[in-house]
Parts: sequence; structure tokens; C-alpha cells
Amino acid sequence: MRVLVADDERLLADTVAQGLRRLSMAVDVVYDGDAALERLGVNRYDVAVLDRDMPGRTGDELCRWIVDSGSAAHTRILLLTAAAGIRDRVEGLGLGADDYLTKPFAFAELAARVQALSRRSAAALPPVLEQDGIVLDSTRHTASRDGNLLSLSSKEFAVLHVLMRAGGRVVSAEELLEQAWDEHADPFTNTVRMTVMTLRRKLGDPPVLHTVRRAGYRLGA
Repeated sequence: MRVLVADDERLLADTVAQGLRRLSMAVDVVYDGDAALERLGVNRYDVAVLDRDMPGRTGDELCRWIVDSGSAAHTRILLLTAAAGIRDRVEGLGLGADDYLTKPFAFAELAARVQALSRRSAAALPPVLEQDGIVLDSTRHTASRDGNLLSLSSKEFAVLHVLMRAGGRVVSAEELLEQAWDEHADPFTNTVRMTVMTLRRKLGDPPVLHTVRRAGYRLGA
């Protein structure tokens, strides 16, 4: 999944992003509302984590923009704020936010909320996906094949997740790059090909991850 984290507390934003990346999420980080609006206008995010009080456009204004632009159909909004009153939470949800978390918070709770929201950002999918003997649990961040636990890197896990969500459809390298890497990924490198190659090896025999010439990659027997 791809996540935008927007918070002017740089240490907090960077820490949150680092933790989410360990869970195989592609995360873009910005530190003010204007930069957040620019990213939202260019990239498609599954979840936007927005601080309500930021320089430039506030989290409230960004929330309204997401709703008014129609992006709320695919982007779920988690608002962050130091205001813990009931009225503040009601006001935040009334703007169109999907969830609300007060500072300070435990990272484990934020991660769980982001994962839950991501499952609502597209067609409803269960947290555990199964295909051709492969079982991927996005909540526990584990993957196995025929009962054998797979030792995957964060990027390999993310690529496998995208391919399993595709349900046998061919997924292009560009789509993998957009969904499993952040905005700093170089589209002209062979990073996707190398990650797919190591993932294919770890999945073992019989081969289940196939390259479709000039189209992309497909998961299926």
C-alpha cells in the first residue's frame, strides 16, 4: 500500500514513516500542508496521515480537498492532533476523515489503524490472502507457501502483496513501482526486476511467479 505522512513535527513524521516502511508500506513524507497538497494531486494514496495543525494548508483543509476532489473514493484519511476533546474528534470526523488519533500515540496503534484503513481504500479484501498454496497475512506481516514460512524483505513482501491483490491479473513493473516503492524510487533502475527475481527464488518450486514479456508479472500456477 502507499501512504502519505504529513506532519510539521519532522522527527515524528520520519519516525512514523520509518516504522510503516518496516511493514512493507511505500511512504512519502512531507512537513507542511502545501507540499502535502502537491503530492495528493500527483500520486494515488491508499491512506493519508494528516496532522490537523500544519503550516500552509492545514490537515482540515487537506481533508476537505480530498473529499471535494473525489479522491476520498480511494484515499482514506487519518487525522492526527494534540486536541483530545470529544468535540475536536467529532469535528475532525465531520470533515470527512475516516479515523482520528490524538497525540501522543503508540506507533503500534497508528500502524493498526493505517492497515485497517487501507483495507477499505479499494475493494474489500481480507487481511489474509491465499493463492496457490501461498498465505499472506498483512496484519502479522507473515507469508508462507505450503506451510513453510518465507523469509522476505520488506520490498519482497510488498511486491507479493500487490501481486496477490491482483488475483492473477498481469501487473506491470510501473504499477509495482508505484504501489510498493515511494516517490524516491528511480524508475530507470532494475530494482523491480531484481526484487521479483529474488522473490521468485524464495517462493520455490513449482514456479508460481511468471514474467509476461513486455507486460509485467503474474502470480499463478
